[in-house]
Amino acid sequence: MSAKHAAAHERAPDYVRAIAPYVGGKPIEEVARELNLDVASIIKLASNENPRGPSPKALAAIATAVSGLTRYPDGNAFALKTALAEHLRVGPERIVLGNGSNDVLELATQAFLRPGDDAVYSRYAFVVYPLATQARGARGVEVADKDHAHDLDAMRAAITPRTKIVFIANPNNPTGTWLTGAAVESFIASVPRDVIVVLDEAYNEFLEPSEQSAAIDWLPRYSNLIVSRTFSKAYGLAALRIGYGVMDPAVADLMNRVRQPFNVNSLAQAAAVAALGDTDYVAESRRLNREGLRQLEAGLDALAVRYVRSHGNFILIDVGDAAGVNLELLRQGIIVRPVANYGLPSFLRVTVGLPSENTRFLAALGQAISHRQGGNARAHR
Repeated sequence: MSAKHAAAHERAPDYVRAIAPYVGGKPIEEVARELNLDVASIIKLASNENPRGPSPKALAAIATAVSGLTRYPDGNAFALKTALAEHLRVGPERIVLGNGSNDVLELATQAFLRPGDDAVYSRYAFVVYPLATQARGARGVEVADKDHAHDLDAMRAAITPRTKIVFIANPNNPTGTWLTGAAVESFIASVPRDVIVVLDEAYNEFLEPSEQSAAIDWLPRYSNLIVSRTFSKAYGLAALRIGYGVMDPAVADLMNRVRQPFNVNSLAQAAAVAALGDTDYVAESRRLNREGLRQLEAGLDALAVRYVRSHGNFILIDVGDAAGVNLELLRQGIIVRPVANYGLPSFLRVTVGLPSENTRFLAALGQAISHRQGGNARAHR
């Protein structure tokens, strides 16, 4: 078809038309509609949200900020940057805010990738890395994992003169695997200084303090390092979409040039400031998450279900017929996350819930597995 008669959507770049859209965890309301279930009976363990809800201090800050909804937000987010700078002990010129940390990842690819460039990431790493790379017309270089974790030696070997960005998730989503700070810094030190390293620490606050890296302290030594974090997970503010990156001021300046104005709304800014100051809330969330992981692990062991040991607020489990087990769970009002799109077709990712939610999930999983196995047994008679 000639350009004169081509449909408008056919004029989009091939690399954009080839993108497989991101699919999030099913919303509770959607499952209720599809399966005719009571919304109140459904539990969602699919999107790695904090089941406690936000800090009361964050909720109070949101209530106060509501009165200013008629005004545009502070595009430079002075109050939040000041709070983050104090919390992290860095200059505010090092901070870039995002509409969730996904936005920070996108901004990095906007600033540093173009067609013909490469971005390196691990197999089974966060799906946004290849999506953001493809959206720029760049090439994604997927490096084989090591026991579902990043193989840093192999990733270093994959860097070539075409490489502009390397992504590392620590802890990693969806596998929950974790790298020591020493291993990560050693890798960063080996990377050429003209290659950006994006260290995605979305689940950092769920780590024990002794496990949390000193990545922010590395920044003066590595001008090519971007540390990305979020308020969506441990801080319980997923709906408000607020994340941030910390980096060299020159890198921050470039990313702010491609950042949309007012990309972080006023309610998110106010809630984030309050949440950042509620250290007791974060500590309690960490404790409950640790106990929840142990509860799930014990239950999975009892069911003889294999899983990947996690350092996040979720656990990756191998149930064999993941699609079938997922459907059984949905029918029981439990939403988890199939991860076939990550190349893990036999696995489900399950968010750590409240103790009662974890108990209900384990019971439902046992029933689903038993039902599937019974059906298979009958099929083979």
